[in-house]
Amino acid sequence: MSERHIHVAGHVTERHITRAGQGGDRDVFEYALLRVVPRVERGECVNAGVVVYCRARAYVGARTHLDEARLLALDPGADVAGVRAALGAVARVCAGGEEAGQAARDDAGRRFRWLIAPRSTVVQPGPVHTGLTADPEVETERLLDLLVR
Repeated sequence: MSERHIHVAGHVTERHITRAGQGGDRDVFEYALLRVVPRVERGECVNAGVVVYCRARAYVGARTHLDEARLLALDPGADVAGVRAALGAVARVCAGGEEAGQAARDDAGRRFRWLIAPRSTVVQPGPVHTGLTADPEVETERLLDLLVR
């Protein structure tokens, strides 16, 4: 079904439903921000990256950008090297292959779900959001510019 009519309080509205391969050249994608939470008890965070998954294109990718000055403003004692290592690990899991460790054999969807699972570490995923894109790799860079840099 590509179109559905919904009756709401006496009004008829149209809702368009797009499935993979039916949206012209655009596919559904999911993304989550990567947040650095240097002191969990304070709840303050700095956006440091984005992870994007597009099932239709078997794509999972991450881009990161750590603003050290902002991080150190929240916590002067933050382990910047440790945060950079954690962000690098996310990128390796997205890329797959031997660098991904145990995740190397998983498909893109499983790697994405593992990366966005809630955790109580310094680098945490935010909530998952969705959208449509013609190019998930370009979308990943666009989201990094829009939400992180």
